[in-house]
Amino acid sequence: MYLHALSTAVPPVSYTQAECWEIGLRSRLRERLTRRSMMILQSILTSEHGIAKRHFAMPDPGTVFDLTSDQLNAAFQVEAPRLASRALAGALEQAGVQAGEIDALLICTCTGYLCPGLTSFVAEQLGLRANTFLQDLVGLGCGAAIPMLRAASHVLAAQPNAVVACVAVEICSAAFYVDDDPGVLVSACLFGDGAAASIWKSTPAATPLRAYGFDTVHQPQDRDKLRFEQRGGKLRNLLHRSVPDLAAGAVGRLWAQRGPAPVTQVVSHAGGRDVLLALAPVFAPLGLETSAAVLRRCGNMSSPSVLFALEEALKAGPPDASGDFWLVSFGAGFSAHSCRLGAT
Repeated sequence: MYLHALSTAVPPVSYTQAECWEIGLRSRLRERLTRRSMMILQSILTSEHGIAKRHFAMPDPGTVFDLTSDQLNAAFQVEAPRLASRALAGALEQAGVQAGEIDALLICTCTGYLCPGLTSFVAEQLGLRANTFLQDLVGLGCGAAIPMLRAASHVLAAQPNAVVACVAVEICSAAFYVDDDPGVLVSACLFGDGAAASIWKSTPAATPLRAYGFDTVHQPQDRDKLRFEQRGGKLRNLLHRSVPDLAAGAVGRLWAQRGPAPVTQVVSHAGGRDVLLALAPVFAPLGLETSAAVLRRCGNMSSPSVLFALEEALKAGPPDASGDFWLVSFGAGFSAHSCRLGAT
């Protein structure tokens, strides 16, 4: 299948990491956290850890930890469709496609739960046809964007004349949770909100960019190292200190079985500074500059991050006859997913 457009969106309000620390000091965090936990937050938010700022859709980050689960999910129901629709509207404009021409809409997310899913809300907001195929992917965590693209390729295989839209959107600020667990504290310092939308067809665009060669690896024995759990009705992120090494191991397995065709650039979900450091030897001498740039500008946005990195990579030019871009994402499961984006 061929890429016809890629557009990203972030909430208009952003905060530097230092500003996040100041917000935390003005909030009620000190009433619920130990002194050691506050020192962990201060160390991460006021030091160089690869993130300059993050965007939040929640209206008041200083009170987000005090909201009930009902309030958090209500905010997700408003903000996730809004951000997803912004990204998709941008992709439609790039592709010269009208909303009514979309035959299938796939959306992945893990930071909130709606039934009917986000596709119903976005389809309504943008005016999609009543017979548009809607498919919501949940539960795949940070790695979800590439499995979503793989599902889109199957839609196009079954319906070659279709126009397929894919959106990865996360309102991580609607899933913020805090307690004295170090992994939970690190999570609160990493994640930001964002959405990435893409348009795909079976026929090439003016610059042909074909996604193919999808692959996946699952390691369920490591499931509890990185996942959401429910705590008092809220989503609580489990983040074990071994995650950087787990990511390097799982991604390394995919990289080893990528096939003989040359790769000129790796486009990866960033995860965090330590994750990028663990991944670097896997791909050397190829670098991860685009992923690091997205991490610095937006933090870890979960599933949209790899598509933000792809957008960043394409600014310098698309893949050509010398080799493909190799996309990789990873997250809950523990799982990792890859595909190629080539010029043919």
